[in-house]
Amino acid sequence: MRYFVELSYLGKNYHGWQIQPNAISVQEVVQKCLTTILRSSTEVVAAGRTDAGVHASQMFVHFDAEIEIDSDVYCYKINALLPNDIVFHRITKVKTNAHARFDATKRSYEYKILMGRSPFTTDTQWQINHSLDIASMNKAANYLLVYTNFKCFSRSKTDVRTYNCDITRAEWIQDKNNLTFYISADRFLRNMVRAIVGTLIDVGKGKMAPEEIIQIIESENRSKAGASAPAHGLFLTEIMYPETRIHDCY
Repeated sequence: MRYFVELSYLGKNYHGWQIQPNAISVQEVVQKCLTTILRSSTEVVAAGRTDAGVHASQMFVHFDAEIEIDSDVYCYKINALLPNDIVFHRITKVKTNAHARFDATKRSYEYKILMGRSPFTTDTQWQINHSLDIASMNKAANYLLVYTNFKCFSRSKTDVRTYNCDITRAEWIQDKNNLTFYISADRFLRNMVRAIVGTLIDVGKGKMAPEEIIQIIESENRSKAGASAPAHGLFLTEIMYPETRIHDCY
C-alpha cells in the first residue's frame, strides 16, 4: 500500500532534503523515524529537493507499507520521535501508482525579507538594511511569465534534461517592513528561486534596470544573473496534485 505524507520542516539544522554521505538531511531523519515506527526498512520519495538551510511549510513524500495506517495515531507516534523542527501533519492512503514527485502539477515558494533588523527572524528572513524599488522589482518579475527557459538561473553543472519551467506567478508583496516574493511554477531548477530573488534585489537596489532581466534570461548564462539570495529566507509553501491522484483513493 502506498501513502502520502504532508509534513513541514525548518531547514536550519539540515543540509537540504536529500540524503548526504557526510551530513544530516531531512530525508535521513524522516526515513529513520518511519523505519523505527513501522518496524520495517522504509524509504521515502519527496515532491522535490530543498537545498541546505531552505525550509518547507508544505512538503509531500510517499512511502510503501504493508499495514493499514491511521493518520492521527501514526502522526502522533512519529511526531513524538521526530525532532521538533520536523512535523508530520497528515498521512493519506493513495493509489499504488501515485508519485509524490512526478504527479505534482504546481509548486510554490515564498522568499521572505525583512527590511530592517530583528533578532527574532534571523533564521527565516533575509534582513536587508537598504531601500528597495519594489515597483521596479515587480516590473522585472513580470518578464519571468513570458519565458520558459531559465538556464540562466540554474545551478551550474546541473544534470537536467530541460531548463524549461512554466512560471504562473512571480510577485513581490510588501506588508510594512516585511517583503515577500511569491513564485509558482510546474517545476523549478536547482537554486532557481534564490538566483531569481538575488537578481530582482539587484533591480530593487538600482544596480540594473527591470528590462535587463530580458537579456539575462535570453543569455542562458548563469554568470549574467545576480548572486543567489541566502537560503534561510526561502520556504517551499505549496505542492498541488490532481484531485484524483491523492484524495478519495481508499
